[in-house]
Formats: sequence, C-alpha cells, structure tokens
Amino acid sequence: MARIALITGGVTGIGAATAKLLRKSGYTVVANYFGNDDKAQSFAQETGIPVYSWTVADFAASQAGVAKVVADVGPIDILVNNAGITRDGTLHKMTEEQWRSVIDVDLGGCFNMCRAVIEGMRERRFGRIVNISSVNGLSGQFGQTNYAAAKAGVLGFTKALALEGAARNITVNAIAPGYTDTAMVAAVPEQAMVGVLASVPVGRLGTPEEIARGVLFLVEDEAGFVTGATLSINGGKYMA
Repeated sequence: MARIALITGGVTGIGAATAKLLRKSGYTVVANYFGNDDKAQSFAQETGIPVYSWTVADFAASQAGVAKVVADVGPIDILVNNAGITRDGTLHKMTEEQWRSVIDVDLGGCFNMCRAVIEGMRERRFGRIVNISSVNGLSGQFGQTNYAAAKAGVLGFTKALALEGAARNITVNAIAPGYTDTAMVAAVPEQAMVGVLASVPVGRLGTPEEIARGVLFLVEDEAGFVTGATLSINGGKYMA
C-alpha cells in the first residue's frame, strides 16, 4: 500500500511541485491550502490530488484537518511542512501583526501540524517529516526579522524533534531553499531582484521542482539514516 503524504501549502509553488512529484513517484498525496479556493480546486482537477482547507496557524483547525484526512484517506506517513508567508518590514517599522502572523504560520504551523501527526507515527513506528525553512533562516535578511526568526526556529525545532523520533523510525529533516521561482519571490521589486540574482553563484533562481526533488529524497523509506539534517538547495548563495 502506498504511503500517504500530506503537504501543507500544497497547491502552489514548492508545495505544488512536491505534491506532483510525490504522486508521480507512487505516493498517495493530499494537499492542504488556505485562502484561495479557486486555485485549490483547479489544482485538484488538474492533478487528481485531494485538497483540504485549514490554516496551519490554528492548533484546533490543524487537529481537525488532520483527523479529516485520516478518516478520508488513511494514516499520514509523511508530512511536508511547506506553508509559509512573508510580511516584510524593517524592525523599527514592523507591526505586532506582521511579527505574529509570520511566526504563527511559519513556525507555529510546524508545531501544530507535527503535533497532529506525531502520535500516529509513533504508534506505527514510522514517519517522515520535512520542514521547509529558508536560506534566510541561515543567513538573515534585511527587512525580514520575523521571517528569518521563524525559519531559523524551524531548524532548531527540526533537530529537537529528530532526537525524539529517532528510536521510532521517524526522521525529521529540513530543507532551506534559496531564492526560488515562486509567487513569493515574484513579489520582490524588479530592481531588488537584480541584486538577488547577482548574489547567487549559479546566476539564476531555483525552480520549485528542484526543491521538490530534495523532499522526495528525504521522505523515501531508504532515507532512514538521514535525520536532523538541513539540506540547503540555494545555488551556492549561502554555504555553511
């Protein structure tokens, strides 16, 4: 029986590319989304991947959403925490709402979703969790104290949960993408994008499909010796 994978933020960008690749590779895939019903329904019709709507920032909604997926499809073997937002601004101008919304979705969402699936994974003694961080969680970024803090927090969260899950054959890893050709990056002003591209040694944006291939590697049964790791896919922009 095919393993069941749930991808949050799974109908656009990196999430959509991941959902499509995992489905093509033989996994049973479910995509979570929030806020764009038309896009989600179009994605579902195009791919045949079922979609479920809830905000990962809400603990109760995440619990209910996961319970619905389990009832409809089956126990979740693989979780990809991809949902994320930006609310950029320098700290001296940043509002509390800008800070809290990013922390709640990008970092809180990892807790909410992992908490909803971890007990089942422990009982079945198998799990693959991949948390999507960011190169800016490693290097920092001007105007993104909220986003960089959340994505750096994801890395610490990943390592701690990896220690907790290891004895039960649950691996927990992170991917830190560089600047990738998604709607989030498309919102960067054209003049600023010139500087972004100049800072990437390979001289281009990544593609969502390139990030998805990293996810596919980490969720495979054969990747059981990889846990607590951060896979940087950033075109050489940041090397640690």
